[in-house]
Amino acid sequence: MTQTEADAVVRFWQGLGLPGLVDVHTHFMPERVLAKVWDYFDSAGPLTGVDWPITYRHEEEERVALLRRFGVRAFTSMLYPHKAGMAAWLNGWAAEFAARTPDCLHTATLFPEDGVAAYVREAVEAGARVFKSHLQVGAYDPNDELLDPVWGLLADAGVPVVMHCGSGPAPGKYTGSEPVGDLLARHPRLRLVVAHLGMPEYSEFLALAERYGEVRLDTTMVFTDFSERMSPFPVTGRARLADLVDRILLGTDFPNIPYPYAHQLEALERLELGDDWLRAVCYENGARLFGLPDVSRSR
Repeated sequence: MTQTEADAVVRFWQGLGLPGLVDVHTHFMPERVLAKVWDYFDSAGPLTGVDWPITYRHEEEERVALLRRFGVRAFTSMLYPHKAGMAAWLNGWAAEFAARTPDCLHTATLFPEDGVAAYVREAVEAGARVFKSHLQVGAYDPNDELLDPVWGLLADAGVPVVMHCGSGPAPGKYTGSEPVGDLLARHPRLRLVVAHLGMPEYSEFLALAERYGEVRLDTTMVFTDFSERMSPFPVTGRARLADLVDRILLGTDFPNIPYPYAHQLEALERLELGDDWLRAVCYENGARLFGLPDVSRSR
């Protein structure tokens, strides 16, 4: 990364009068797990099928330093299991990472397995502020009966869940809006953050956000040149994004992105939804959701 790139990111949020950025979708995980993720992208795995060069392939300490140079005031350690028996271990690692990285929101994860309610409760009581659920990689139904008490617990605690539930880059058995709609019908107070704006089922997930007041959507990879080639966002959906101004959150997928961090911000800016919308998406909504300092009242 060049200093020019960092300067471009800082100019973006300074020009909006913000103190920085809140990024709800960044990945930090145990090094051997992250290495396997990178190996998958390097091999153009079957879910992607395209070249996917990792832009920020650096050691953990340098990746944290980069986000700080960008002015990201709060970020996450999105991590997720692909099979039973991993989630509790990942949660232990994430708790330690958050303890040594105070600007990282303490992140946890889950999987439908015996004991899931116990380790999710333990994570919440330990201070977890956001959970990651990956229906595609985990290949599980969010309506699995083992998870029902978990969703109720998280709804009661007001802890958000960032869920990869859209069918991009390739559909899974339980991806799409229908399983999530069934989940929300039972747990309408769940603070669900739909990752990638539900790519490619944008319209369906926007409809869920319009129906359920606690549903939010993150911008991860959406609107970028890379994603527009595969799953273009419908122009007709822009007015709905404007109407949902208070429930769209900045997400980037850092470090696992095939373009510079600044490009995600440029992609949001070229939607031409206005500075107030950008301020809400890039800082204020995340600040409100996670109880961070909010500058909206002082402007």
